[in-house]
Parts: sequence; C-alpha cells; structure tokens
Amino acid sequence: VDPASGMFFFDNSFRPVPLQQQYVGVAEKKAIKRFQLMNQICYEKVLAQAGVASRRVAEEMIVAGRVRVNGAVVTELGTRIAPETDLVDVDGTAVQLDATKRYVMLNKPRGVVSSLRDDRGRPDLRRYTDRFEERLFNVGRLDADTSGLLVLTNDGELSHVLAHPSFGVTKVYIAKVAGRVSAQTVAALLRGIDLDDGPIAADKARILSTSAAGDGSLVQLTLHSGRNRIVRRMMDAVGHPVEDLVRRQFGPLHLGTLPAGKTRELTTVERGALLTLSRGGPSTPPPLRSAPCSPRSRARPCWRLLALRSAFAECAMHC
Repeated sequence: VDPASGMFFFDNSFRPVPLQQQYVGVAEKKAIKRFQLMNQICYEKVLAQAGVASRRVAEEMIVAGRVRVNGAVVTELGTRIAPETDLVDVDGTAVQLDATKRYVMLNKPRGVVSSLRDDRGRPDLRRYTDRFEERLFNVGRLDADTSGLLVLTNDGELSHVLAHPSFGVTKVYIAKVAGRVSAQTVAALLRGIDLDDGPIAADKARILSTSAAGDGSLVQLTLHSGRNRIVRRMMDAVGHPVEDLVRRQFGPLHLGTLPAGKTRELTTVERGALLTLSRGGPSTPPPLRSAPCSPRSRARPCWRLLALRSAFAECAMHC
C-alpha cells in the first residue's frame, strides 16, 4: 500500500497499479480499511493537539455544531479524520492540522534584500531562515530600502494566495514623504493615477500627520497591488517622493511591536486567519470563541454531554 498515491497495489513487475484496475477481495478491503484507520484520529483530539482548546472544550464545540470538517458540520463525537488531508474550521476560522507547515513573521530591516541568495553579495534573508529546521522562503518582496512585515513559510499554496494580486490581499504601508500632502492629493491617489506600467489606485489613503515646518508628511496607503516599488512610484507621481517606507500590515497580519530584524512564530489565531484566507474565506475571520456555558452548566455538566462522553469513552482510549 502506497499512501502517497492513495492506496496503490503492486503487480508482479513491481509497477504501481490503481485499485480500479485490480480485483479487490475481502482481505484487501479489510487491509485498506485498517490502513485508513491507522492514519485517522478522533477529531476532538486533533483540535486539542492544534491548540484550539482543551479536549473537553473541543467536545463541547463539536456538540454545539461549531466545528466543520471539509465544509460539513459534524456533531458526532469520536468521528475520525485524516489531519494530512481533511480541512477543519471552528466558527468559520480554519485550523492548522499539518504540523509540517511553518509560518514566521519577520520585521525586515532596511538594507536587506528580499532574496534567499543575492548575486551582488548584499545582506539577504538567509540570516533569518537558516535558524529554522524547515526550508523557508519569503512571501512576496520588499525592496532593500523598505522595512516592515514579511512572511516566511514553507507553505507554497498559501504563498501563492498571499502574493498574487488576483486574490486581493491588502497591504498597509506608512510612508514618510517630502512636502505637505493635501486632501486633493489623497483624492487623486484614491481616484487613480497613470504610471508607466498602467493605471493604479489606492484602496485606501489618509494623511497621518504633517511636520510643523510643512516640509514632510506621514501617509498611510492600503493597496492590493504587488507591482515593484509601487508606493514609491505612486508618491513620486503626485510630487511627494518617499523618504522612508514601512509595511505595517499584510492581509490579516499586523506587525505590532516586533523590532526590526526580529522574527516570531505566528500565533494560532494568526495561522487560522491565513489558512481561512487561503481557502477562500474572509481576510479577517472572527476570533475563536470559547464554548458557550451558562452558570448552571458550569456548576453541573449537562447530562446529555456526560452520556455522550460515556458512550465514546472506549473510542477516546484508542485515539
């Protein structure tokens, strides 16, 4: 049996033969069933291992109908799933079950190029990726003079969703620009301007502050475009060259107080938000709630829940 190809048998020449082309007897069917069960786990245990909640709270979530498996609500405790292939979400927020995937946030400093190897010998991202056991790569790029939020991961599917402009993942930038930016300039950015590679419009734009002397302004721009040096070129086009640029937000992720040049693992909630986005859900899904519980139920567990636990006790021992 070959798990990578989905239950393939081998003929006398040791070539893989799909199940449809083989006669499958009773013994073979039992072997397939045993193999499938070996790779499945009770999904209340999966939720606990994923850090969503304790096993007891996970059971309450399941019974309350807050958990879906492959898009379908499953309220039966003891249901077995395959963490490598099944998709699970709680309250509409995806849950990471594949422990081999890693998601890291980096506050890229200025002077570092967004590449794992630079032909010109400039500082690159290897100083941050080499410390991890997995082979991580960057999602999207920031030019060498721009600092801010960069995602490092080994999840190729997620990387494609975050980086490709067709998915509409927004990025928020804070730009320090020359001169006093007016309301008319902001309106022009929102309306759209023509660049060498085509027109572009900001999704959102606002003035954060202006220096007392009027020789500089702070502007916040929200874009979903992934064009090269797009913020700098937009501000140049309206007569306010960028002096300093920071990306503060990437999709549902916020840079927060992470210092420049530092990395951190994404939290469970952040990973769930990214996975929800990659599966076609909203970019800002609702946070995970704790299981609803009345004062009476806190003092005395519901007899129906106790009966369910008793009924599935034997299954829980083998999960």
